[in-house]
Parts: sequence; C-alpha cells; structure tokens
Amino acid sequence: MTTLAARFADGSVLLWIVALVVVEAAVLAWLWASKRIGWAPRLLFGQLASGASLMLAVRAAILDQPWTQIALWLSCALIAHVVDLILRYRAQA
Repeated sequence: MTTLAARFADGSVLLWIVALVVVEAAVLAWLWASKRIGWAPRLLFGQLASGASLMLAVRAAILDQPWTQIALWLSCALIAHVVDLILRYRAQA
C-alpha cells in the first residue's frame, strides 16, 4: 500500500483536512478582527463546522467505528448547517 493510500486508510488525511479548516477559521477571524477583510466569523462558523463534521463522519466510517459515532458527526454537521442557514437568513433580512 502506498503512503498516501495508507494515510487515507487510517484516516489521518481527514484529520489534516480538519486541521486546515481550523487554521482557515483562525486566519479568516484574524483578517476580520484586524482589517475588516472578508466576512464576519459568525457567518462562516456554520459552513466550517459542518464541513469539519462531515470530514470526521467520513473518517469514522473509514475506520469502521460504530454507527453511533458516524451518526453523532452527521448530526453535528446537520446542526451546524441549520445554524448557518438561520444566520444567513437573518443577515439578509
């Protein structure tokens, strides 16, 4: 098995992606706080949290974790997505 295939198989690639999402959130929050560039962090939280939760659900599935663990991450993604939709609706109104 190649190194990249092994990293997908053990789920470490997905953890790196989640780490990059966290770094992205920190950079975007810093840009907003220091220079008012981009979007307010509260408007980005739902997108970033739902994406990270989906990555963790995929990782749980790859690692053959119990269905309850997968369902937990999918539920977190759903909640984050709904919060994102509510915040976007309120921002438009």
